[in-house]
Amino acid sequence: MVESGVLGFTIEAGAINAWLVWILPFVAALIVPAVGRVSHRATGWVAVGFALASALSAATMFSGALEAREIHDQVNWISTIGIKAGVLADPLAVIMANVVGWISFLIMVYSTGYMKGDKDIVRFWFWMMFFVGSMQLIVLSDNLLMMFFGWEGVGLASYALIGFWYRDKKKDYVGVHGRTVLGLADYYSPTHSGMKAFIMTKVGDIMMLAGMFLIFSFAGTFGFRELLHDTAWASAMQAQGLLVPAAVLLFGGAIGKSAQFPLNEWLLEAMTGPTAVSALIHAATMVKAGVFLVARLGPLFFALGAAGFMVDQFFEVVAWVGAITALLLATQGMVNPEIKKVLAYSTGSQIGYMMMALGVAGLSHQFVDGYTAGFFHLTSHAMFKASLFMAAGSLLHTVGSRFMTDMGGLRKHMKKTYVFMWIAGLGLMGAPFITTGFWSKDAIFAAAFESGSTWGLPLFGIAVLTAVITTFYTTRMIGMVFFGDKSKHVEHMEKEGHHIHEASLSMWVPYGILAVLTIGIGVIGLGTEQGIHELFTEYLASTFHIESEHEVVKTDAGESVFALEGVNPVALMASLAAFGIGISLGYVFYIGRFVDPARFVNSNIFFYAIHKVILNRWYLNAMVYWCFVVAPLWLARGIWRYFERTAIDLGMSTGVEKAVGWGAKVVQGTQTGVAQSYLYVFGAGILFVVLFLFI
Repeated sequence: MVESGVLGFTIEAGAINAWLVWILPFVAALIVPAVGRVSHRATGWVAVGFALASALSAATMFSGALEAREIHDQVNWISTIGIKAGVLADPLAVIMANVVGWISFLIMVYSTGYMKGDKDIVRFWFWMMFFVGSMQLIVLSDNLLMMFFGWEGVGLASYALIGFWYRDKKKDYVGVHGRTVLGLADYYSPTHSGMKAFIMTKVGDIMMLAGMFLIFSFAGTFGFRELLHDTAWASAMQAQGLLVPAAVLLFGGAIGKSAQFPLNEWLLEAMTGPTAVSALIHAATMVKAGVFLVARLGPLFFALGAAGFMVDQFFEVVAWVGAITALLLATQGMVNPEIKKVLAYSTGSQIGYMMMALGVAGLSHQFVDGYTAGFFHLTSHAMFKASLFMAAGSLLHTVGSRFMTDMGGLRKHMKKTYVFMWIAGLGLMGAPFITTGFWSKDAIFAAAFESGSTWGLPLFGIAVLTAVITTFYTTRMIGMVFFGDKSKHVEHMEKEGHHIHEASLSMWVPYGILAVLTIGIGVIGLGTEQGIHELFTEYLASTFHIESEHEVVKTDAGESVFALEGVNPVALMASLAAFGIGISLGYVFYIGRFVDPARFVNSNIFFYAIHKVILNRWYLNAMVYWCFVVAPLWLARGIWRYFERTAIDLGMSTGVEKAVGWGAKVVQGTQTGVAQSYLYVFGAGILFVVLFLFI
């Protein structure tokens, strides 16, 4: 053991592993282009090898994290203002680094099959590894400024990978070709989608940057531990009414990156990227960066609240943004015909759950309950959603269409994918007692119900309703893809000699592993949740002095065991009811096919109107374009047409031209060519200056 010498934290001598977790993927990104000059195929193995090395480096820190120990190592960075670069591998960061590392590794293996033969494969591997390095930099940074570099790195990689197929072929678009909403096109090319994601996330990034520097101007540091060590900055900010605004500005960055309301619309168009990208960036990792940021800062602000600072409004904003997003995007997943878009809506919705849990944690006296629930759901969601995205990629790879209406009856031809999608789908639905999704959602329900907050019951109601909808649209997706008769598209493919077959080994094994883990960990899910709860209770108490109200029991060996109260019966019944109602409705409409969904929607003007509003994305996307794209362009064109062309090009330019011409004639008239005249004027000038000085 050695001392860091910064704040007296004890660190492990093996801190180099914490640095390697994020450095190794960047090294791979640098090597890939050189290897690509020799062999395109070899670039994939470079990416897989370095992803594995990064994941193993993260795994070496796991034992220390389970003992609530942390690695905090720093080096000089910007010496003139005393800023250091460092890694902070506490239990929160270590668990997250392992989630990112191991899921990234599996997705890299999957990509060797999915992207096989793509002529731009070198560019693909470069950006994938650049992304993994940036994401791990976010996770392991010990200060906001260093984290922001990773934050911008994942944004850049996301832009490049969403628009990866930049030639904008029609098959790579998202949306139904020719469809419009409020007079605007509702189908988008890869390049358009990449720019949309980049610009919308930058709105959040600017907010985050403002919050960072606002805090720095009072604290003189970006470091997470330094901000906790001396809270004089918080007193000064609260005195000027800036503490909560700064916190909310930081949360703005999380809203953008995690596609939360109102900056959620970019995530749906992000599905133009390769499905491996969707699995990595837009399901398991980057969109979780915002959740991680809140999980990193949440205990700090809660500790400030416990010390008498007024920060409740910050947690209320987090909780309600999460709840609104969860319900809003879940409803859209019920009606969309594109499989990747359904999963994208689901991702934003489930991240809303996580945000809601972290917000509820801050509004409750028992902070650790909501904190554990939100982070547990992050880890469980990363597994089953990455599995679902990769399985969806296999379907697209085989059928050649992103529309579920072009599938149907595929369970006989893709048996492995069928089984694994059911398993991962049950995790998303929260199938009782056997899936991680059930235990993590149940923990969120319990945290909201038991919070004691004014907003606890409304948030609990939204969470349960969202769970019903989630189960319904997941059953709908599986029913449309695997049940019923073959679509005309599939029949046409078979007539032309295309054989509908299972995905290759390198593709189905990765999502099979994650699906099995969803059940494997789910079977012991309550014990897993209790283990995380105990770990975070110890971590929050030792680092932030946030005490748990749960009873502490001493074993015969003298070890501390946190005795959790029994599962909340209201939350448990709500979980069971949500699953039962959702899967029953889904079965009636899309598996048993007892009721035709189209007929049902068209049978009643109310259902028809609701369906249309939801299908049109609640008109939010169209309004974003009208307010921030169409209207500004009209204004700019009006200024060009009626001001620049008329006033400047025709009016002002003519006036300036005449003034310059007149001035030239005046100056020309003074040029006589007679030396005596110049001397006379020069002498008169000197006399004028002398007289002026004597006045």
